[in-house]
Amino acid sequence: MDYKKMLIISLVLIPAMSRAQKDTVQHLNAVEVRDHRSGDFRSMNQVEGMKLTAGKKTELINVAQLTVNKSTNNARQVFAKVSGLNIFENDGSGLQLSIGGRGLDPNRTSNFNVRQNGYDISADALGYPESYYTPPTEALKKIEVIKGAASLQYGTQFGGLLNFEMKQPDDQKDKLTIESRQTIGSWGYFGSYNSIAGHAGKLSYLAYIQYKRGNGWRPNSGFEAVNAYADMHLHLNEKHMLGLELTHLNYMSQQPGGLTDDMFAKDPRQSNRERNWFSVNWNLADLEWDFRISDRTRWQTRASGLYASRDAIGYRPNRPSQPDNGDPRDLLKGVFRNGTLESRLMHRYTAGKQQNTLLAGIRTYYGHSSSQQGYVNTGSGANFNFPAENTNLMSDYVFPNLNFAAFAEHIFRLSDRLNITPGIRAEYIKTQTDGYYRYTETDLAGNAIVDSLINEQRNLPRTFVLGGIGAGYKLTSDLELYGNVSQNYRSVTFSDIRTMNPSFQIDPEIKDERGWSADMGARGNVKNVLRFDANLFFLYYGNRIGEYFYKTANYTVIRRRGNIGVANIYGLESFMELNTLKLAGYAGEDWKLNLYSNFALTQAYYTQSPIADVKGKRVEYVPLINLRTGIQAGYKNYRLSVQMSKLSEQFSDATNASNGGYSGVNGPIPGYTLTDISASWHWKWLTLEGTINNVLNASYYTRRATGYPGPGIIPGDGRGFFLTAGVRF
Repeated sequence: MDYKKMLIISLVLIPAMSRAQKDTVQHLNAVEVRDHRSGDFRSMNQVEGMKLTAGKKTELINVAQLTVNKSTNNARQVFAKVSGLNIFENDGSGLQLSIGGRGLDPNRTSNFNVRQNGYDISADALGYPESYYTPPTEALKKIEVIKGAASLQYGTQFGGLLNFEMKQPDDQKDKLTIESRQTIGSWGYFGSYNSIAGHAGKLSYLAYIQYKRGNGWRPNSGFEAVNAYADMHLHLNEKHMLGLELTHLNYMSQQPGGLTDDMFAKDPRQSNRERNWFSVNWNLADLEWDFRISDRTRWQTRASGLYASRDAIGYRPNRPSQPDNGDPRDLLKGVFRNGTLESRLMHRYTAGKQQNTLLAGIRTYYGHSSSQQGYVNTGSGANFNFPAENTNLMSDYVFPNLNFAAFAEHIFRLSDRLNITPGIRAEYIKTQTDGYYRYTETDLAGNAIVDSLINEQRNLPRTFVLGGIGAGYKLTSDLELYGNVSQNYRSVTFSDIRTMNPSFQIDPEIKDERGWSADMGARGNVKNVLRFDANLFFLYYGNRIGEYFYKTANYTVIRRRGNIGVANIYGLESFMELNTLKLAGYAGEDWKLNLYSNFALTQAYYTQSPIADVKGKRVEYVPLINLRTGIQAGYKNYRLSVQMSKLSEQFSDATNASNGGYSGVNGPIPGYTLTDISASWHWKWLTLEGTINNVLNASYYTRRATGYPGPGIIPGDGRGFFLTAGVRF
């Protein structure tokens, strides 16, 4: 029988028969097709949307499948299976995500290119790449991570890409979906997430609003936040689609300040800072045009913009143990405005028997940020305004940034098994600084002997080209070897150029960071019983920027920020997940029992340094051992997840200081072990979820902050309970 003819006849006759027999309607049961890679975690496809990932270290989290505390954005649970991540856990509300890896500073995820649905969401992609806004986990469909030699299509950064993909309306055109989730928890926590999604003709839409508040684990750590989002996509026809996305976040939090080592040992929950406040107002807009020129060619253009502000005020002397005596507070105001136009073209074509894929694009970016800092006497509340008569600003700057980039990557499939993906990126960056700062010197009695305003202007244009290449070889349809190498670059940021802090100084000769990174690994699936991804990596980090102690001309010892030297970072990352029931021969669908292990072994040392007592020392915030392991069990509509996180000792400064001293800023981060338990039950439109964080109530901390929210040790939260009730219609 000629099956092609049968298919053609079916396509012609079935619609005709349907029209002829309108009164005869037969409803068939839905058929569910399951991919053996489905579940809450997998590697990304070689072509995923408008991304090329062949030959790269990739990880994809299917958020809907997670049994975790989604309301509070608990990062160690959400990213439990992403290998090698180091996470700052100083924000129990989940308002800010701080993750790093492979020797990269986790602070506000500044070493990743962070995107939402493919467009930038950080403050300033070049000058201040910190993410004060994190999409709520309850609104996410998936999270994509491309590490190391990430892809030159997304920039030059060492960390790679972190992309949050939001939920989309259901495919059923006539279906209106309403979702509501209400969460209560320890320390007065309340979270409410409510969304609506559907279709109206050619228009699909989704909107949500999330509200949450809490008192925090420590005193003086309350918060309140509102996050709203709207997504509208107009499908003009089969070829053209227009999309508009709007995001708003506003939150206020009180910051309890840092602790010294002695204070933490006596009582990690204590706080002596009642007048420290932090506020963020984040507004994003994205306009998208998607043109499917043909089945093989797609052209996507996005214009996105950010209008945001970040304000912080507080009493933050160098000694966390010093009581707040009511002196003027330090006020720091930042305003961020930027716009991006990014256009990319993807084309598939056949050469011989193989389908190759080309991705090329351009990017234009302009950012204009401003920063003011000074001391104000404005009481104890969250007042972020400088008095009109205030002429005692410590600094006042604007930071214009301009960036043009062109990039291209190409998957060459040389056979059914072998593919090679070269990439190239050309960059023009112009970083500018225009402003002034107040320079003061005091005698031993604290009297000012020098007090002057210093104007400062910088114009740093540079042009460069980066290259990379990746390769993959399929041993079987389910087993693959992969490897890649790519050049990396990170420009100096606003914080690297100018920060006013009485105990902190910027090296005026500070330079951009340069280096390269490489991966070599294997990943796959063995008979749907064992899934794994194991790789060796190496990162050469030149001109690494960090902090060290420096003796001034008047013999005062302060912290200084500058180029510390060259760091070599290398190690093993591995993930394995075992389906124990399939291993035992159980073929049913009712029961589930999976064991997983996410293990990273990382060595990171400074091999060259102009700074005394740095060469040969460990790189900051790199634990030798990073292990997250757990059990995921299920029976019909019941799910249970138990997770253990274990990190070995790490250091917060390049000299590997053994004690934090009076400031608590420099010193070790002791190793710690945490256990979390989450459970859920689902029935038709109702879902109940519960989580116990830090079950054993371990005392620990993950960072020593140099500025906000410190300075000093920032303790992690103790044992906490959370319960969620959700409905979906």
